[in-house]
Amino acid sequence: MSTITELIHSIPVDPQTGAIAVPIYQTSTFVQDAPGVNKGYDYARTNNPTRETAEKIIAGLEGGAAASAFSSGLAAIDAVIKLLKAGDEIVAVDDIYGGAFRLFNKVYEKFGIRVKYVDTADTQAVFNAITPATRLIWLETPTNPTLKISDIAAIGRIAKTHNCLFCVDNTFASPVLQQPLQLGADLVIHSATKYLGGHSDLIAGVVVSKTPQLGEEIKFYQNACGAILSPFDSFLLIRGIETLHLRVKQHCSNAQAIAEYLEQHPAVDKVFYPGLPSHPGHALAKQQSKGFGGIISFTLKDDRAAAATAFVTATHYFKLAESLGGIKSLLCHPAEMTHKSIPAEKRRAAGVSDSLIRLSVGLEEATDLLADLEQAFKKLPQPALEENALPA
Repeated sequence: MSTITELIHSIPVDPQTGAIAVPIYQTSTFVQDAPGVNKGYDYARTNNPTRETAEKIIAGLEGGAAASAFSSGLAAIDAVIKLLKAGDEIVAVDDIYGGAFRLFNKVYEKFGIRVKYVDTADTQAVFNAITPATRLIWLETPTNPTLKISDIAAIGRIAKTHNCLFCVDNTFASPVLQQPLQLGADLVIHSATKYLGGHSDLIAGVVVSKTPQLGEEIKFYQNACGAILSPFDSFLLIRGIETLHLRVKQHCSNAQAIAEYLEQHPAVDKVFYPGLPSHPGHALAKQQSKGFGGIISFTLKDDRAAAATAFVTATHYFKLAESLGGIKSLLCHPAEMTHKSIPAEKRRAAGVSDSLIRLSVGLEEATDLLADLEQAFKKLPQPALEENALPA
């Protein structure tokens, strides 16, 4: 059976009514036959049939033992960090999502959990960063927003050798392209707001656990802390997953065409997309992924925030907005949006320069998206381009 067929038929038909779509069990509580005797559900924070179905589908997609769905991607990250205690240490990717950085540094560091940021594309740097206090390695690959690629299997071996938990944020790749649990990860995180949902109409997060024991620990924090995904949003998440493979295929196709166009454009300095042979992680991405995704970042030769702002406010089909992974193309200026919470010197050191622009390539016709980018480039301030041009 193909992966696509398996996914579609993992979405159950309702046994009571025959409904082809998963019902929305919009209820807070469930009637019991006797105290503690029920049909598997007692209170909707603890469990809900619609959410449970979404969790089982996603666990299957990632090849995990269990999944827990949360009210946001950050709530999912928060549940993983709750596996640690004061005095523990995290070794985290330096080019990290700004929300995760804020959670680590502004919330958990004051509770005694230390974080060490390293360039995880350099496997030796990860190995060197491990100390006796290290309990968790935190990885994004591809990273947000510079699309660095890290060797999941190699880092998994390091984590196992040092008895560390290994968590991979798989949001950018999605389980269609990459399955970190099969490469050595213990936990996988998704901002299901992005590709899993796919329609920019819900906020959700998921933690997928490799083992039943880890799954039970995450489920405990889901119930104890209460940041659950609602029945309606669980329904939307299932609805989005039904077309995940088709959408990701088109995202990848469109992004490849746009990345090749950007690489040749005279106003562009660098293009970050693992599907380009010029990308330093290209060979590794081909090895551990089935495709290169729908996210592209690039910098301008006029490396100023003002130039980036001029560009991101000049497009028509690419809408200026936070988030990514929806059917409509989006773009953002990370230095002023997604990564603003990271100090400027740390942000620049991680490769997020002042002119960096991130594209979330949608499902529109590629020719229309290319034309949109071209007209935006023509609106860039010409003197700025001339000042940065090389002498004849």
